[in-house]
Amino acid sequence: MIDNRFAFGVVGGLGALAGADLLQRLIRVTATDHERYAIVFEQQSFPGDRLRSDSQYDPTGRKLHAFSLIRRLELRGTDAILLPCFVSHTFLHEIEPNISTPIVSLMAALQAKVTTAFPQARRIGVLASDYVRDKDLFGRTFGDSHALVYPDADAQRALMDIVYAAGGIRSGTDAPALLGQLRDICEGLAGQGCDIILPGFTELSLVHAALSVSLSIPIFNANQCYADYALSQPVLRPRKAFKIGVVGGVGPLATVDFMEKVVKLTEARRDQDHIKMIVEQNPQIPDRTEHLLHQGTDPTIALFATCKKLEAAEADLIAIPCNTAHAFVERMQAHLRIPVLDMLDETMAQIASRYAGQVVGLLATSGTVESGVYAVAARRAGVAIMLPDAAHQTLVMEAIYGASGVKAGFTEGRCRDDLRAAIAHLAERGAAVVVLGCTELPLLFPQTESFETGGRMVALLDPTLLLASACVRHAQAARA
Repeated sequence: MIDNRFAFGVVGGLGALAGADLLQRLIRVTATDHERYAIVFEQQSFPGDRLRSDSQYDPTGRKLHAFSLIRRLELRGTDAILLPCFVSHTFLHEIEPNISTPIVSLMAALQAKVTTAFPQARRIGVLASDYVRDKDLFGRTFGDSHALVYPDADAQRALMDIVYAAGGIRSGTDAPALLGQLRDICEGLAGQGCDIILPGFTELSLVHAALSVSLSIPIFNANQCYADYALSQPVLRPRKAFKIGVVGGVGPLATVDFMEKVVKLTEARRDQDHIKMIVEQNPQIPDRTEHLLHQGTDPTIALFATCKKLEAAEADLIAIPCNTAHAFVERMQAHLRIPVLDMLDETMAQIASRYAGQVVGLLATSGTVESGVYAVAARRAGVAIMLPDAAHQTLVMEAIYGASGVKAGFTEGRCRDDLRAAIAHLAERGAAVVVLGCTELPLLFPQTESFETGGRMVALLDPTLLLASACVRHAQAARA
């Protein structure tokens, strides 16, 4: 919202004069309470703006232009958007799933006016472009309740020239000869028994005053109806698809692994059933362990900046597939509008429910261990954790950071051997469950839920998998 007022955004440039006309009418209908309303106008023409909307019209350029202007209005804090272009309303269903600000329906505005002002009307004459006619925009709104009548072929060709020709209404002309032709087309519809006429060009609002006084039946002013309707209706925000924001690059392979797990855990029969994710892949975030152990560069600002980008991209929650990064989450959360899902809490909750009373070992970076974040999460869940001795902690760090470690791109060989030795060490000390508490570690034993060593079976917990599962759970709840 702008200045604590309700802000309307108006998309201009999809017929420049018609957009300006709607702006003027919206200003007038809000003038009685001007302190409550703000109006933001985005006016920009585009290549192809002058093309006729005939049967061969390709709306792709208009779609992209309209969406770009709508996004600008969203970024400027508008609460509702008006799109004064009938052609654009034929593809409104393509735009709405990709925005979070409601677009006021021009067709709903006309329908409301018909219902309230002319409830007895049964036959409606429609003046629309060839393209809008072919897309049956008016039929989808009025076809079940009214008979729709369009001009015949000759009159339709004349109508297209009246609007689109070099000296047509779209270019600002309101010559008596044009109005005379338009009047004849309208009276032709009246002669076919129409009760009212609806315009399918917002440009016809430019000549409505001069035209309407000489007709035998009413013709609507589309822009006036639109402005009045926008002011009278409660604005309901569209239900947007749930979106996960992913802080990526910490590390890069772990990010890909996390996303793959989200996809595999999602029940889907088609692409569209999967969960939206946006990833800010930022490997330049300073190393978390280096800061925690050796006073290296503090990664807090870089992590926070990445989270804010995800927040600005309309993520509903943030997932950070990095255990050590959770040492910095608490200090950031108070400054974010969306939650960071805590991977450590998810892991401890799983242990408390499935492995209550069993000895739990933790293998993680030395930074994670020293930060105490797992110890805090374990206490909250009532879980006791065991850490490896110094020698085996060195092996864990070598498996992650060594020259043949996961961060160097290795998932076979020495890094696996080092991790296997650390798991065996914890098992020998009585651990029945081992948490692979660095998101790189599950890459060494993918799809492994248990591990046999020295005749003992040890359950391996993958926090990345548990984080992915929690994300899917939240997405499913949002859909319900």
